[in-house]
Amino acid sequence: MDCPSEENIVSMALRGKEGIQTLAFDLPARELKVLHTRPAGEVLAALVSLNLGATLKGTEPASAAEDLKKSHFSVPKMDCSSEENLIRMALAGEKGVSALTFDLPKRELTVLHTGEPDRFLERLGTLDLGASLVYSELAAEEPVLAAGIDDQAEARTLKLLLAINGAMFVIEMALGLFAQSTGLIADSLDMFADAAVYGLALFAVGRAASLKVKAAHLAGWLQVLLALGAMAEVVRRAVVGSEPASAFMMGVGLLALLANVACLVLLTPKKDGGAHMKASYIFSTNDVLANIGVIVAGVLVAWTGSQVPDLVIGTVIALVVLGGARRILKLR
Repeated sequence: MDCPSEENIVSMALRGKEGIQTLAFDLPARELKVLHTRPAGEVLAALVSLNLGATLKGTEPASAAEDLKKSHFSVPKMDCSSEENLIRMALAGEKGVSALTFDLPKRELTVLHTGEPDRFLERLGTLDLGASLVYSELAAEEPVLAAGIDDQAEARTLKLLLAINGAMFVIEMALGLFAQSTGLIADSLDMFADAAVYGLALFAVGRAASLKVKAAHLAGWLQVLLALGAMAEVVRRAVVGSEPASAFMMGVGLLALLANVACLVLLTPKKDGGAHMKASYIFSTNDVLANIGVIVAGVLVAWTGSQVPDLVIGTVIALVVLGGARRILKLR
């Protein structure tokens, strides 16, 4: 068991069976802890039938204090897949976590866990997303994992999104430099930030939490360097002057818009397949707004003959990318 596909198979095999109360997965360690009332041999038999090499390491009485709880958190600044990914990595490895449920439109997170919720709030607080504990309650019942989710199909979709955003980062950066447009340069960084999120999600599957954090920090520092470079370019062009090519801005901005619309088309059939796919859908929707901003700036440059609209949109997008990088680097 080394990836979410096997975790889903195990969950579907055990959840809903009489006497199975909670499942706690540790993918890096290839371990599963089951809180149950039925004989351990019956649980092992169900696992052995999956041909995953399951063995029983031991059993012990469950503490009466280990009641299953459902804690609801408000996270006001969680509005896209980058924040969701940060939260998942921040809580990875925390003992007693059975499930995380994200509601991005409402900016809410529900944690199914044992123990007290204060430690989760402390971890969330390091991300500066405005997290607060709304309330905690005893879980009335175990969630039933939805069947029919094709993890391989979702992985293929994420790889396509990674390829699209990676290619557009290179294209927009090159043409932005050629067209003297800080808006296009900054928008290319937004594409890079998207690619980093998708790439990190794919890279992290089945790997140790410490390695996930190191990979995230590498992506975060690269985003910081690129964002600071874009802001330095804004300052340089504001001082020495520039003549952004409005036609290039509108044309490349339109190309980036089409790329993000293609991402939305890929994600639409899968946006209800899980919180992570819904998050990716919202993330691409937000990117469309940035692309429209670049196109509008191009129109204003053509209309006014001034470089100011280009400098403004370049600064705004660079600050957004820098803020996302700062949150990534706060992961521990």
